[in-house]
Amino acid sequence: MKILKVLGLSLVGLVALLLIGGWLLPSTFSVSRSVQIAASPEKIYPLVAAPGAWRQWSVWNRRDPAMTIEYSGPDTGAGAVWAWKSASEGDGKMTFTAAEAPKRVAYDLFFPDFGTTSSGEFRFETQASGDTQVTWLMNGDMGKNPLFHWLALFADGMVGKDFEAGLKNLKAVAETRP
Repeated sequence: MKILKVLGLSLVGLVALLLIGGWLLPSTFSVSRSVQIAASPEKIYPLVAAPGAWRQWSVWNRRDPAMTIEYSGPDTGAGAVWAWKSASEGDGKMTFTAAEAPKRVAYDLFFPDFGTTSSGEFRFETQASGDTQVTWLMNGDMGKNPLFHWLALFADGMVGKDFEAGLKNLKAVAETRP
């Protein structure tokens, strides 16, 4: 009986720690990764500005080839939308909010499982070498749920790995594209 009491108090303490700790943590997060690509921004931009082109390089599409995707709006640029459903990658919707060829593509990202929206962008900067530096940024707010604040705390480490893999794939596709 004493063991059950200790286990019960430990469980209550752990839940309290998670909740109180979560309230003390910020709800916002920011993720940023960059890569140098031996291609012009004009060659890379269409791979990012068209939702259908993401299948060629996105790490999420590669992890779940069975992912169902629906496209709406224009094929490319501002207003282009893609929504997906995936057993392993979750469900989401990305809407391109701005497109400045060949310099920038901005988007809003919605995850219904969390009820959260984040915003992000890709920037394409020509380097003196002729290469392009592609920077992928995302900022978000996990809302008021203190348990989601823990996700915000670890977002850079979790999402950053996917950004790095996606940019590596984008580099491979862009550098081999005619």
